[in-house]
Amino acid sequence: MSVGTEEALAVRAEMAVYGVQVDAPVRRSKGAGPSDDGHLVVDGANATLPIVADSPYQVRDGAVFRNGLDLGLSVEPVRRPRFYDLTTADGVPYRQIALLHGKDVLATTVVQTCIRYDESTRCRFCSIEESLRAGATIAAKTPAQLAEVAEAAVRLDGVKQMVMTTGTTTGRDRGARNLVRSVKAVLAAVPGLPIQVQIEPPGELSVLTELRDAGATSIGIHIESLDDAVRRKWMPGKSTVSLAEYETAWDEAVRVFGRNRVSTYLLIGMGEDPDELVAGAGRLIERGVYPFVVPLRPMLGTLARADGVTAPDPAVVRDVTARVAALLADADMRGADQGAGCAACGACSLLSAAGS
Repeated sequence: MSVGTEEALAVRAEMAVYGVQVDAPVRRSKGAGPSDDGHLVVDGANATLPIVADSPYQVRDGAVFRNGLDLGLSVEPVRRPRFYDLTTADGVPYRQIALLHGKDVLATTVVQTCIRYDESTRCRFCSIEESLRAGATIAAKTPAQLAEVAEAAVRLDGVKQMVMTTGTTTGRDRGARNLVRSVKAVLAAVPGLPIQVQIEPPGELSVLTELRDAGATSIGIHIESLDDAVRRKWMPGKSTVSLAEYETAWDEAVRVFGRNRVSTYLLIGMGEDPDELVAGAGRLIERGVYPFVVPLRPMLGTLARADGVTAPDPAVVRDVTARVAALLADADMRGADQGAGCAACGACSLLSAAGS
């Protein structure tokens, strides 16, 4: 079986939902984002998959098995990076500043608090402040700390790109200027490192140019769903930022960063009609925005997990992913061409397995 075939994509969709039996030294269990997974390399590409003790999929001897059958996929857990053993000059463990995602991506949440994290307004798939409460990170990372960790991660562990996200802040820039300072500092320490920044649509669109001028390679402006009813249910605070504001920000970001250097998450499994989700992805592609479709796999600490929400049907994940991948191929848009960020890493989605 070779990845890229319809059968292989179906298997990958099941693995994404049902997880795998494997020991993964690099894992992520809390924070901003939609999934609680272990970090693996599947057929040479980054992949984040749930680690499930009773999954029908077992990893042994570098391969995936189901019912004793070798499925023809090579799998290697990402090794614990060496930079995790270090501490900053001001006494903070490096892994509280930034984490390894996949085999070669450094990721950080620069501000680990969010104005929308009150239970009545928080995104139901997000646990951004839970890792802070657990002592796994610190509330705000300084540019100097980020630069120190990035330099070590590149030198010691071969990191090839970086992602900087942030909880939403009270200012009109919604936290973007913290990222401007952080990007500048990291690039002063590691010239040429591709960096993606991730923000809500800023009230001041000029900050998008500031981010690009600071050296950011690409940008993620994540809406998660294009269905307003779904947005109000799942993101009561964030949904007060209208779709029109997102569209304005996406268009300006495409003007500033370029076509296929702007992306947005679309989550599969929040109740949005699959046909509407694919149609919305098509409209994003027409704007030059990469729709990063990802199955929702609720993390511990999220309201969704507390409510008993489970991952979507693997058949739906496969179908939506395949159709969006076909649209991206027709538009000649590949995640890898973003240079940095979630689409460039590809681990949390099946789009790279589908050829996009």
